[in-house]
Amino acid sequence: MPYEVIVPKGSPPPLAPYSPGTKAGNAVYVSGMLAMDSDGKLVGENDVKAQTRQVLDSIKAVLEAAGGSLRDITFNHIFLSDMSHYAGMNEVYRTYFPADPPARYCIRTDLVKPGFLVEIASVAHLSR
Repeated sequence: MPYEVIVPKGSPPPLAPYSPGTKAGNAVYVSGMLAMDSDGKLVGENDVKAQTRQVLDSIKAVLEAAGGSLRDITFNHIFLSDMSHYAGMNEVYRTYFPADPPARYCIRTDLVKPGFLVEIASVAHLSR
């Protein structure tokens, strides 16, 4: 099945060969988003809450560019550089998904560059 590349206005430059999102049928796949501004600079140094907000706002921008919203997300893949950031990430996360949150998992792993504390990738279905 062919897919459409989704690149919202103001997206940071990719750190590798990938697209911010792709849409195939009614499914939207959002790449792992990091806390970067439109110039590719880190947002929220040493602040997992600020980084989580930036990441979720970036996911929201991809979904809106594809014709959807955060409400269409069915699954989130969450990566933390340190599990000590779990509570802070969740504090912000629950404000974006206050009711009927999507399925998810959360693991600790090294992220692509030092300074990044959280990365989230999403799967959404626009017919939801």
